[in-house]
Amino acid sequence: MIVVRSILFNTLFYANLIIRMIVLAPYYFPAPRKRAYRIPKAWAASCNWLMAKVIGATFEIEGLENMPEGGCILAPKHQSSWDTFALLPWQDDPVYILKRELMWIPLFGWYAAKQKMIPVNRGARGKVMAAVMEQTKAEMANGRQLIIYPEGTRRPPGAEPQYRYGIARIYRDTQVPVVPIIAHWGLFWGRRKLLKYPGHFKVRILPPIAPGIDPDEFYDKLIQMMEKASDELLIETVRDNPHLPLPPTASARLKQLQQTGTATTA
Repeated sequence: MIVVRSILFNTLFYANLIIRMIVLAPYYFPAPRKRAYRIPKAWAASCNWLMAKVIGATFEIEGLENMPEGGCILAPKHQSSWDTFALLPWQDDPVYILKRELMWIPLFGWYAAKQKMIPVNRGARGKVMAAVMEQTKAEMANGRQLIIYPEGTRRPPGAEPQYRYGIARIYRDTQVPVVPIIAHWGLFWGRRKLLKYPGHFKVRILPPIAPGIDPDEFYDKLIQMMEKASDELLIETVRDNPHLPLPPTASARLKQLQQTGTATTA
């Protein structure tokens, strides 16, 4: 049954994306940018609805009061395609730094350009990265929320952390709060996995880290906050969803936590 539901969801997911982009383009592109953002937000809400109705996977959000008004950096754990869009309905005016190749995709790239997403060549240095930072600062000065994944790429639940120092540089240069966000989306929608699994889990928005801290101190604090919260939420999510087939990384991390006395569930 999970296979059938997963195939149905994948079919509806991509059909929903493509049809909306085509049908709503005549409204989206002439509309003011922020008003046009209602379309991606409505699409994200519809995908969450599809996950709930077709797969049976739902979530709740804790800590929305920790989201500051105006410009800030949102720093989520990145485990799944789901976490790239699921929280859009609760975000005012988010902006992403994207791989430039994504901007070359027909329709998707045009939609992203309309929202002034920031393309970057991951191998770029010097003047190119300085220009990216200037564009980032300009967008955040307009009160937008920058979404940046501290580990840079998707990591399976429970995997050994691989944080990149780039977020500390952006924190230093933008002088805005950083809000860590934890959830284990990857237990329900894994990276490059066909199967999606039912269940219920929490998204935890942690208290913001105020601007002005030394970048090295900020970097260490961010990792400590996110990893502690990630371990706690992994234990809770697995306890509440005992049916889930765990990836090896999650099983190994739970075993480590049991050995140190942190976890009480297998």
